[in-house]
Amino acid sequence: MRLKRNPWVLYVALMPFILIVRYSGGGIFRWAGYNFIFYFAAPLLLARLFGFKPAELGVQIGKKDGYKWALILFLLTIPLSLYGANVPSMKEYYPIFEYSGWGDFFLKELAVGVIMFSHEAFYRGIILFPLARKNEWLGILAQDIPYTLVHIGKPGIEVPYSFVAGIIFAKLDLKSESFIPSFLLHWFGSVLFDLLCVLL
Repeated sequence: MRLKRNPWVLYVALMPFILIVRYSGGGIFRWAGYNFIFYFAAPLLLARLFGFKPAELGVQIGKKDGYKWALILFLLTIPLSLYGANVPSMKEYYPIFEYSGWGDFFLKELAVGVIMFSHEAFYRGIILFPLARKNEWLGILAQDIPYTLVHIGKPGIEVPYSFVAGIIFAKLDLKSESFIPSFLLHWFGSVLFDLLCVLL
């Protein structure tokens, strides 16, 4: 089996990073650091060693239509966010950090942004793009299954929701040729949901 530029060998090599992040500890800022290192920097370096260029991993600005669709999807999910913010298990769980005031709240939302960036880079970029070039739907499922599994332990509704979202994010990013649109959609949606949980 040829190791260089083999997306499935890369896929297997990337799986341990999920466990490293899953069992990393510390507060929101330390966790953001772990995510950035083990979901973005180290996997990107590993993929480069396998012969993949950043653009082949979705690490680029991409097509502007992706950002338009991300905005449309964000607007369409607002009613769902309003409903979810009134579900007791979600309201108790989010935001995932404690805060002392609005300044602290938004500073920690920036840390959440780093986490979201790293997640999208890993699942919808470094894992997805090399596999999808061989088989689009197999690549989408290959990134979506571990992405869904890492949501176990969060409020139960998040597991099926994350599975559906993982497919939508993947299709969006493949059309965009970048993971950035799903990152922005994921992060802005997360900030809005946290605000709704706090204010409602």
